[in-house]
Amino acid sequence: MKYAIPILLAVILWPIDGWAQSDADRDAILETFESWNEGWAQADADLAAQDYAEDTDWTNAFGDRFEGRDALRDGLAYIFGLGFVMAGTSAGNEFTDIEFLSPDIAIVRSKLVRTGQETSTGERMPDRHINHLRVYQKRDGRWLIVSHMISQAQPKR
Repeated sequence: MKYAIPILLAVILWPIDGWAQSDADRDAILETFESWNEGWAQADADLAAQDYAEDTDWTNAFGDRFEGRDALRDGLAYIFGLGFVMAGTSAGNEFTDIEFLSPDIAIVRSKLVRTGQETSTGERMPDRHINHLRVYQKRDGRWLIVSHMISQAQPKR
């Protein structure tokens, strides 16, 4: 009898533990970071937007929202044409935390630091600590970004 409760709990909770994804799922999600980062480095909106779902919802750190991959691609093309935005570089992510909520839903939190970006008047901005929250859904065997919210940490005074 003393083993009945732990066994029962293990059987009940087993499906939750079953959501642990394979290395292939993690790798597929991490590959989307490569196309995003390379798209920014090359100012290539098609490359940056390639891993977003057709019905994606994307909001940047300044509150600009694009609904749908086509709108995102057009918005990124515009953003990439702004020299002051493209000034500077982004280091690698400080962290990339992946949590699988179900076999086909994952959330990913990450942070990077952008240095040397300028304001629209050409003044150099302080380093920007930028947080990303992406929601992924596995559709037809492919992990796609269905929502992406970007926020910027402000210096504490």
